[in-house]
Amino acid sequence: MSSLNQTVLSEQANPNPIEFFQSWFKDAQVAYQENAYAMILATATTDGIPSARVVVLRHYDEQGFVFYTNHDSRKGRELESNPRAAITFYWGSLGRQVRIGGNVERVSTEDSEAYFKVIKQQGLAYRQVLIRKQRPLQSKLSTWASPQSQVIPSLSSLHERVESLKAAYPDGNVPSPPFWGGYRVIPNEIEFWSRQENRLHDRIVYKRDSEKNTWVI
Repeated sequence: MSSLNQTVLSEQANPNPIEFFQSWFKDAQVAYQENAYAMILATATTDGIPSARVVVLRHYDEQGFVFYTNHDSRKGRELESNPRAAITFYWGSLGRQVRIGGNVERVSTEDSEAYFKVIKQQGLAYRQVLIRKQRPLQSKLSTWASPQSQVIPSLSSLHERVESLKAAYPDGNVPSPPFWGGYRVIPNEIEFWSRQENRLHDRIVYKRDSEKNTWVI
């Protein structure tokens, strides 16, 4: 499936890039459903060695774009030492891409714990979380059991760890791990890309004026 967007971006651009993103994201939700939330996250070490992976967008608003992970993972360690990141959404069948860059901060412990324990119902939000439903018990246990970005003895050792945790919390009331939580990418630049014929692709870039706290196209 292919799609060409004949409308020039500068003619449809909202002065607020978050609202513009929201309109595109709604289209992506229709076309891709849960896969619309997938985004490429790029981080780097203090000496500039990059790494990228796909993570899941869990929340966005005027403050930024939020995902959750293990703080001891490679991305967590890199963000602690170099709190800058870039994220990319690519919705190929719509002929659209969004690139976002900015500084990164940890989400509050309160919000991370709420996300871990309660979570979600589509369209509603605890502090505007995007997907809302009861977080599965297995997912909570796996978060505790899996040492991200570390060597493990075997796959069976993970399953054994999960079973041990299941026995430790027979009522299913699993607390949020202290090594796990959210990160917020606070954008200072957002680029919208639209595929056009003959590779004459259209782009529009928003840059934040930090002194005025406004966006400049």
